[in-house]
Amino acid sequence: MKESRDQPAERSSPGSGRHSETPLLVEDVLLLLFQPRSGAIAGESTLFYVLGGAVLAELAMRDMAQLAGDSSGRVTSRGTTPPREDLLRSAWDYISTKPRSPQTVIAAVGPDLRNQVVETLVSKGHLRRTRKKLLGIVPTESIALGSARREELLSRVRAVLVDEEAPDEMTAAVTALLSASTQLHQLDPDIPWTSRVIQRAREFEVGDQGAAAAGWSVNHSTLAVITALAATAPARYGG
Repeated sequence: MKESRDQPAERSSPGSGRHSETPLLVEDVLLLLFQPRSGAIAGESTLFYVLGGAVLAELAMRDMAQLAGDSSGRVTSRGTTPPREDLLRSAWDYISTKPRSPQTVIAAVGPDLRNQVVETLVSKGHLRRTRKKLLGIVPTESIALGSARREELLSRVRAVLVDEEAPDEMTAAVTALLSASTQLHQLDPDIPWTSRVIQRAREFEVGDQGAAAAGWSVNHSTLAVITALAATAPARYGG
């Protein structure tokens, strides 16, 4: 089957949606789950779990979401000013109406995030679309890397998990979310899938003493989100 020469697709705009030039947690998670060799995103069938969890975790890290103050484990918004980024706004609006369980929030906001995050990454140049024509007639479209951002993220996570370096807050949160999503093994061989890596990632996921010793202290709201994500995700270390 003959294909035409790859042509870069026009860079799409997020329209009227607002996004920050500062990378969001949900953007970095999706970029790491993107598989450059195949052009696929690891864990597509359950991707909304980790993306929804990443959005809610970032709100908690920013002190824009908090535990409701009872024993229910529900989260609610904090403050009166919503986040300016559209990727975070829907989750903040949803928990502003009343306290909800993290699982409920993830299920409500997660399904729409995949395409929104891809659009944002394309608009920032970290992903790019490539159009082809099969047999010179049928148009197809694929996604490829557009910057070195993914390799930079991989290096940071690899340093934390393999070299056991102390992470910054965002790298620690990305590591915890990847572990909770059960898709961390998809980064092998870039991050070798060893028993020590599994143990180390799990320490960040549950916020235990190993993560604390590595220099990351997680607030209770963020930990509640990550724990809920791990409980909601399918079989641990599944494909």
